[in-house]
Amino acid sequence: MVRTMSGIQPTGALHIGNYLGALVNFVELQQQYESFFCVVDLHALTQRPKAEDLRRNVREVAIGMLASGVDPERATLFVQSDVPQHAELGWILTCLTPLGDLNRMTQFKDKSAQQPENVNAGLFTYPILQTADIALYRAERVPVGEDQDQHLELARETLRRFNFVYGDTFPDPQTVRSKAPRVIGLDGEAKMSKSKGNEVGLFETADETMQKLRGAKTDPARLRKSDKGTPEVCNMFAWHGFFTPAAQREEIAAGCRSAQLGCVDCKRTLCANMEAIKGPIRERAAALRDNPARLDEILAAGGAKARAAAEATMAIVRDRIGVRARG
Repeated sequence: MVRTMSGIQPTGALHIGNYLGALVNFVELQQQYESFFCVVDLHALTQRPKAEDLRRNVREVAIGMLASGVDPERATLFVQSDVPQHAELGWILTCLTPLGDLNRMTQFKDKSAQQPENVNAGLFTYPILQTADIALYRAERVPVGEDQDQHLELARETLRRFNFVYGDTFPDPQTVRSKAPRVIGLDGEAKMSKSKGNEVGLFETADETMQKLRGAKTDPARLRKSDKGTPEVCNMFAWHGFFTPAAQREEIAAGCRSAQLGCVDCKRTLCANMEAIKGPIRERAAALRDNPARLDEILAAGGAKARAAAEATMAIVRDRIGVRARG
């Protein structure tokens, strides 16, 4: 069966950008492929988090994945650091990756700008560990957002180089595009991100969501309710595309163009439709928090299955590169 692999970094509370850009895709992919979904805590170390924050965030991301519909009976859900083969293969692939390839990665510049006091080597080699994440499970389908396209192309080049040097070992991973590859945040300008403060949290209540939506950027031409608008340029109307049925979206668009519907009314409808999805997720998440043993059980089982798959790959890799096999 064709495999897919992807992960989410535990750097803070999940938001609707994570849900639309990744989790919805995960739920669909687990129906089609043998799926490995990972909380990539080793990647999060590039931000130098406090130990207690990292532990909490790992559990919250896992809870969010499960509450959003990732099914441990269908998919393997695990924590990256529970599988030491990620770091092992990461080093091997580092030794195969030309410095020039890493120098071309634009995300290194972006991430360095976000944390200028902590520009570490992990930020630079980050895409190699991503490649190892994919290769360990010999994944052929990889769901990524458009901001990760360059990293996935590097992964393909690196794995082709391994195959050329050591023999055919890894498949060529292909992109699976999300239906929401780039969700713009409340500011209407940048991709939704907790670090930019332009996010709506996945677990936030309806009141908390509405409070944020009130300040969200809309059509700049609509300074008053009586101003006619252009919904196609409004980021809030774009969000309706994810949460609002088509017929209702048409009514909202018509009301915006005719100035019969104000921006606040539009946002109230959006909030209600978001809550119809977020409310049940929040309830399932609360149930998981109340049963930590169940979460531990799921992650332990997922870790064992992931280690078995990863070790099967590494047995081949070690033999082909000439390092000692494990006893």
